[in-house]
Amino acid sequence: MARQQRAGSEQSQYDERVIQINRVAKVVKGGRRFSFTALVVVGDGAGKVGIGYGKAREVPAAIQKAIDTARREMAPIPMAGQTVVHEVIGEHGASRVLIKPAAPGTGVIAGGAVRQILEAAGVKDALAKSLGSPTHLNVAKAAMNGLRSQRRPDEVAKLRGRRVEDFVPPGLLAAYNTAEAMRAQPGRGNDG
Repeated sequence: MARQQRAGSEQSQYDERVIQINRVAKVVKGGRRFSFTALVVVGDGAGKVGIGYGKAREVPAAIQKAIDTARREMAPIPMAGQTVVHEVIGEHGASRVLIKPAAPGTGVIAGGAVRQILEAAGVKDALAKSLGSPTHLNVAKAAMNGLRSQRRPDEVAKLRGRRVEDFVPPGLLAAYNTAEAMRAQPGRGNDG
């Protein structure tokens, strides 16, 4: 009984979204065998997000497999307030995704898988454009690669041998520091 309650509270803790469900067929001697694939994104709404891909004979089983994979693959992404830290292009296969920070109040201007990933991560203001192949799985992986490849202002300052205040705009630095402070507080990151 306690396990069911824990599973119920765990589900409400994360934002789970189905990006795409696809029916696939395997041709065998007696005809076709159908199965389903599911592409899912799971995020905590506070800067952690992951994608998962599951395949099973029934849709619910495929979605559950994908959710389990996405939870295992969750990774923190740097954020400046409610947007991304800097412009970045993520690549996977023939898909490329451009993600740019946006001013507060802009909203998430993106399509398909990229929108779902950004919203699940807790990004409220960003611009995104999918370039190249439109395959849902590759676009999702390209978006994740782009988000993970962002450089934090303190990392860049260390590489350049300068102070963060010397080259980062004050508004961006304040938003980044606020986002990092919120993430560091125990129990605050999962309010979503």
